[in-house]
Amino acid sequence: MKIAKGIFAVTPEVKLRIMEAALNSTQLEILNLFSANQSEEDLKEIKSLLIAYLSDKIVREADKAFVEREYTNEIFKNWKKEHFRKSA
Repeated sequence: MKIAKGIFAVTPEVKLRIMEAALNSTQLEILNLFSANQSEEDLKEIKSLLIAYLSDKIVREADKAFVEREYTNEIFKNWKKEHFRKSA
């Protein structure tokens, strides 16, 4: 249904299909979680939980790489002394 020049009415079903096409399942789930009004305190706590989860995930991945590549503390000590910048 055309409302005005260049503007179309979008049904909630169409909006949902557009969002599903643009967002992955994790993003949709988070939006669904926030569909209910949350207090500012709740939002801060949820953000903190997400940050803690992602931080823990990064540490686990780093630990896994550390073991798989057989890095030692000596390697890291040597890296601290090296310069990794490339000259332009």
